[in-house]
Amino acid sequence: MDEDPVDDPRPVTIEDGVVTRPAGPWSPTVHDFLRHLRARGLTCVPEPLGVADGMERLVHIEGDSGGDGWRHQHSEAGLRSAAALLRRIHDASLDWSPPPDGVLQEPVAVVGEGEAVWCHGDVGPWNMVWHDGEAVALIDWDFLHRAPRVDDVAYALQWFAPARDDELALTWHHFPEVPDRAARVHSFLDAYGDLPPFDVPEVVARRMEATMALELRIARAGVEPQRTWVAEGSQERAAAGVRWVRDHAELLRP
Repeated sequence: MDEDPVDDPRPVTIEDGVVTRPAGPWSPTVHDFLRHLRARGLTCVPEPLGVADGMERLVHIEGDSGGDGWRHQHSEAGLRSAAALLRRIHDASLDWSPPPDGVLQEPVAVVGEGEAVWCHGDVGPWNMVWHDGEAVALIDWDFLHRAPRVDDVAYALQWFAPARDDELALTWHHFPEVPDRAARVHSFLDAYGDLPPFDVPEVVARRMEATMALELRIARAGVEPQRTWVAEGSQERAAAGVRWVRDHAELLRP
């Protein structure tokens, strides 16, 4: 969950094919979830290796991610592959139950109706691993939570449509020209498949507001980097983004 995807200041290392990163109280529960998905044949999430001494270890998935992931979602094929990947993960999550002592992050306010699944909570090109323009994995599951499918889908559409102004689409998302957002929304929803009808711009705006509320709660607890983001104006920038979505709703309706 980022105001915008930025480099995480926490010390993350990759050595001998293993990612080592700081763990949270929720990390053992997330690892249980990842083991569940992998037991169902999904190799599109990291293989967890355990949590010890405040650090978690996972098998590194080779490919482009982080800042290198943005360009892959420009194409129709990349966009549709991201939606299809999210659908496969949601479907495989349905029968998982957290362990009795399981801990999850402070829950987000969910949006939308329909069947509840286990949601990633931070679906964007930076948290996907890409090979040859195709999304092959979804990583960084710190915001795992249960919600209707559209909760994750609406979050993703903010970044994949993108539900952002023309300048950001060109400079931040690096599109070569302003994209046809409505067409991209249609493609993403079509590739995901079988969702109940929903008003895309309004649900995206509400999901953005839920993200803002979660960021503010985390920041007020003194957690970094959210505390710094809020101090530097992230809430105001996000509120402006929500206004843009509502003011330009016609650009996002497929």
